[in-house]
Amino acid sequence: MSASSKVVAWFEIPSVDFERAVRFYEAGLDVKLTREEIGGQPIAIFGYEEPATGGAIIHSPSMTPSDDGVLVYLNARPTVDAALARIEKAGGKTDGPVIKLPQDIGYIAFFTDTEGNRLGLHSLTNG
Repeated sequence: MSASSKVVAWFEIPSVDFERAVRFYEAGLDVKLTREEIGGQPIAIFGYEEPATGGAIIHSPSMTPSDDGVLVYLNARPTVDAALARIEKAGGKTDGPVIKLPQDIGYIAFFTDTEGNRLGLHSLTNG
């Protein structure tokens, strides 16, 4: 893999209640997800353009929401604070304070969604 290649090609966020999870992410991240079905499983895809990384909310009996596995950071628009406010309003829970990263890398924060998944947020600016 070259240095310019994406490390992450796709991600899936498992759900227990698919409709609740879709509503949560649409409200919390202020996005519209595209609903589809793949192999009999409902999915809701985050909009993206190549070469950006894509991902989806998925409802599958083989996947269980978790707060202690791999951590995915989602784009917080326009800021981490704004996304956290929407996430709390949509039923999510924040997990600690906003953290300023060194070398102007931006800001991060963590939250738990309505399904029990722990995820991160990132934005270049905050405030």
